[in-house]
Amino acid sequence: MGACLLFQVQFILGKQVLPWFGGAPAVWTTCMLFFQVLLLLGYGYAHLVGSRSSPVAQRNIHLAALGLATALLLVRVLLWPSPITPSDAWKPAEGDIPSLAILGLLLFTIGLPFLVLSSTGPLLQSWYARCFPGASPYRLYALSNLGSLLGLLSYPFGLEPLLSVTEQGWVWSAGFLVFAVGCASTAMLVGRTAPSSTSDASSPAGAPAREQEAPPTARTRLLWLVLAMLASVLLLAITSQISLEVAVIPFLWMLPLALYLLSFVLCFEYERAYRRGIWVPLLLVSAGCTTVVIHLGVGAPMLVQLCTYLSTLFFACMVCHGELVRRKPAPAHLTGFYLLVSAGGAAGGVFTGIVAPAAFPDLWELPLALVAVSALALALALAQPSPSQAGPSSPALAKRLRRARQVAAGLGTVFVLAMAIALAQHAHEQFDDNLHVSRGFFGVLRVDQDWKDENRRTRLRHGRIIHGFQYEDPELSRQPTSYYGPGSGVGLAITTHPRRTAKQPLRMGFVGLGTGTLASYAVAGDQVRYYEIDPDVLALSSGPTPFFTYLRDCPGTVEVELGDARITLEREPDQGLDVLALDAFSSDAIPAHLLTVEAMQLYLRHLRDDGSVIAVHISNRYLDLDPVVRGLAETLDLAVIRIDDGQDDALVYTSEWMLLARDVAAFEPIVALADPTEVPEHEGPWPRWTDAYSNLVEVLE
Repeated sequence: MGACLLFQVQFILGKQVLPWFGGAPAVWTTCMLFFQVLLLLGYGYAHLVGSRSSPVAQRNIHLAALGLATALLLVRVLLWPSPITPSDAWKPAEGDIPSLAILGLLLFTIGLPFLVLSSTGPLLQSWYARCFPGASPYRLYALSNLGSLLGLLSYPFGLEPLLSVTEQGWVWSAGFLVFAVGCASTAMLVGRTAPSSTSDASSPAGAPAREQEAPPTARTRLLWLVLAMLASVLLLAITSQISLEVAVIPFLWMLPLALYLLSFVLCFEYERAYRRGIWVPLLLVSAGCTTVVIHLGVGAPMLVQLCTYLSTLFFACMVCHGELVRRKPAPAHLTGFYLLVSAGGAAGGVFTGIVAPAAFPDLWELPLALVAVSALALALALAQPSPSQAGPSSPALAKRLRRARQVAAGLGTVFVLAMAIALAQHAHEQFDDNLHVSRGFFGVLRVDQDWKDENRRTRLRHGRIIHGFQYEDPELSRQPTSYYGPGSGVGLAITTHPRRTAKQPLRMGFVGLGTGTLASYAVAGDQVRYYEIDPDVLALSSGPTPFFTYLRDCPGTVEVELGDARITLEREPDQGLDVLALDAFSSDAIPAHLLTVEAMQLYLRHLRDDGSVIAVHISNRYLDLDPVVRGLAETLDLAVIRIDDGQDDALVYTSEWMLLARDVAAFEPIVALADPTEVPEHEGPWPRWTDAYSNLVEVLE
């Protein structure tokens, strides 16, 4: 139950803070960093209490910790919507550093209860060894990982679709109270045991106690740490990669984490499930496939990417955790073992969440971890076995085995080196001829240049996707380009608006700055208001020598509000917008919190009148967002049309936009110039995304 609650709360709080910080993939990475560090502290607490205190002291200390955590939750009943979900007053303010704000919020919200929960696994295994001498406690570790899997699966398929975040907080808090009572009862039982029982439980019958309880060597401890760290880095790096290319939602957080935990269950509960001759070759093959997928980028189908990344993660975790099980110590040292395994996980979180963004200009942690885990797996698989492991054999057979091992070592080394060279070459290609590269909390930005029809243009890339460009030629530099051409849905919504045709100024709001291309539609007297969460994006269009000059050259008045669009719109007075365009993307992923019923209600509040239009950019390689937008229109009784711009040349890309308005009459000038796309066939109501529920599977293309 403790393991189940431990993982459920990660999703509950991750889902609550995700929209507060723009739905960026780094939100989950930062949350995981916090949870891994707290897990390490919990394991450290369990190690200190379980190995250096008498049974009575262990009972008293843990009862006090349980009591404090429970009291904290009970006090918050009067202060927050639920004991673990803070009110909207805790949303970040302008200028807050996202990573620090997330870590501080999580520490204050769930720090002590999570610390108590995280100590449960190793502490109860230590108590089990004390109360049941001779019985192996490691099966409880597999059981706790099954509880973790239950926590993972119960969230996207149970809690998330049925309950709001506040209701989820209440259910979780009630579960914690039940857990606290059970854990306190166990502590009372342990307090009655004799202080000397731990040493008696460490040795199986007939085994010399001194031999069985010999402490692990420093080399073994270091290997524990490295194996756990590599699995953690791959977990977080692959989760970030998937989130960046598809969407940042709990369902896609759950898949990699479930495979990570499943490998723990298989390796610790069924030790024979890990065989080097099976899992190491599978890892090497999948690592090679991942190298190919990284080269293909968004050119690879989404399902191919998902299957490749997730298979590689699972095979790597089976190798890392299988090798951990091969080296697990006697029960007398198990709290130290779990402490180092947890330290490795936390080190992976620190490396992925803090070190890599500061040290690497791109997501290099994934290829680095891929090469490292492949090299380590190969080295461990080809390590010369000890005589006791090798068993008796003839000299001729031993010679053939040595030759086979040498050939395998040579081929494996060549394969890993080739993979490393291919990944290094890809990284070099990604940064060749870039004018600017920056990596921040919200992703990697690259500015480069190319030539089209003898004209040079400057392009912005976020992740692997081009997010706009601008020509250097003065005659073309003010032209709307890429996804925002005159025939696009947003272009038509602006140019055919009744106030534009009546020569009256427009007030326009754009969620997502990009290169600032939409400012090219403004004329003198217009007011343009951008909502951009990433200061690095704004820096590209501001200052004395901006890369993109749409904002500088705009004849209207331009304002840029930094911060998440939803939070900013919630806090500011009604803007009276004539056109509001939603164009916020991270690489090819969508911030799902901008496409919910609650978000659309907020947008409607900021529109001027019935002639105002909301334009939603739905161009996407992997997701069909048309049903989602139609579901919003159906729920809120709005008129909706879809405009697909098929023009694809040096100036404009093909694009897909959907327009919403309170009155269908707002679309009359638009349909006079462009034919709306036919409504797709669909039975029953359209999907209805809310802040509490969104289903990615139903919109996969």
